[in-house]
Amino acid sequence: MLNIIWAAFFILSLLAAIFHSACGNWQIWSQMLNSLFDTAETSFKIALNLTGILCFWLGLMKIAEKSGLTDMLAKALYPLFRKIMPEVPQNSPAFGSIVMNIAANVLGLDNAATPMGLKAMEQLQEVNKHKDEASNPQIMFMVINSSAVTLIPITILMYRHQFGSLNPAAVFIPILLATSISTLVGFLATAAYQKLNILNKVVMAYLAAAILFVSATAWGFYALDEQTKAEVSVILSNLIMMLIISGFIISGLIKKLNVYELFIDGAKDGFKIAVQIIPYLVAMLTAIALFRTAGCMDFITRGIAIICETFGLNTDFVPALPTALMKPLSGSGARAMMLDTFQTYGVDSFAGFAASLVQGSTETTFYVLAVYFGAVKISKTGAALPLALLADLAGITAAIILAYLFYQG
Repeated sequence: MLNIIWAAFFILSLLAAIFHSACGNWQIWSQMLNSLFDTAETSFKIALNLTGILCFWLGLMKIAEKSGLTDMLAKALYPLFRKIMPEVPQNSPAFGSIVMNIAANVLGLDNAATPMGLKAMEQLQEVNKHKDEASNPQIMFMVINSSAVTLIPITILMYRHQFGSLNPAAVFIPILLATSISTLVGFLATAAYQKLNILNKVVMAYLAAAILFVSATAWGFYALDEQTKAEVSVILSNLIMMLIISGFIISGLIKKLNVYELFIDGAKDGFKIAVQIIPYLVAMLTAIALFRTAGCMDFITRGIAIICETFGLNTDFVPALPTALMKPLSGSGARAMMLDTFQTYGVDSFAGFAASLVQGSTETTFYVLAVYFGAVKISKTGAALPLALLADLAGITAAIILAYLFYQG
């Protein structure tokens, strides 16, 4: 699947460039080539910047593993994992890493989530019988990861504040609901595809607890005034980050471990992973850049607008579509689209509000897939991509619907 999509990006870009040329735009060829080379360089820089983060967090993860902290966390979700990942052995350290990754995603701690997710994927690979093919647990983990619920969309709140929004935190609750829908759809679709029996007391209890937690969080923030919401989001994110870092180190000291040496050992693993993912990043990001530069994204956006107008549907959401279409492909690209919408229509316009929700509704699926599966050298990703894209579609659709329900212009 990934092979076909990657090749399709290039072929469709070529056809689009030929069309541009036929219309007299011969500059498209140099623009595409420049985009290709620039993105190849940027891909390497992304991996290089990721190296430090990987080294730091995998160093801390090594301390957490040896101190037994990740095992303690895994026990809380172990009954659920046994139902949705039955192929993974009971004593696998992957469960602890998965819990840490999910927790980091939920709290909006992106720079912690990626290293922990890579560690989890590596540990799942150890029990994968077919090393070049994604296993069911890896597919389930990837789908949940790429559609993870985000409680605190701190970066979006920050950008809305910078653009002078009168109500930066107005997007908090709809983003929480949109990401929850994305995760739920992704989980249920993957469970159905893998023929997992989720209609049991264990899974239903965890789902009910998750829904209750999300609802309570939404209600709690809804009760706060707008300025307090923004302040609490920032303070809570930073506080939780420091507590996690300190907790890892303290847990190692309590166990009388050499935390410094353990950190160095884990950091070395982070450097190896960073090097391994470079080719996969270059391959995927250059194809996406070519697709965007050739005008294929604009063509799809205009097509959707025309269809909506034909059926007499409201098209106020159309300016947010570039962000929606770019989000599964490129995080930085989607962010640029969102900021452009702020600049063009205003951060507190309906388009700006909808773009904010779309930006926070789901993850950059192609990036996550390239990095996670690339780190363990999996070339056959199976149903991971279509299932993740289904979750993306659910999240983005929910974001647009919620924009109409929550916007107060």
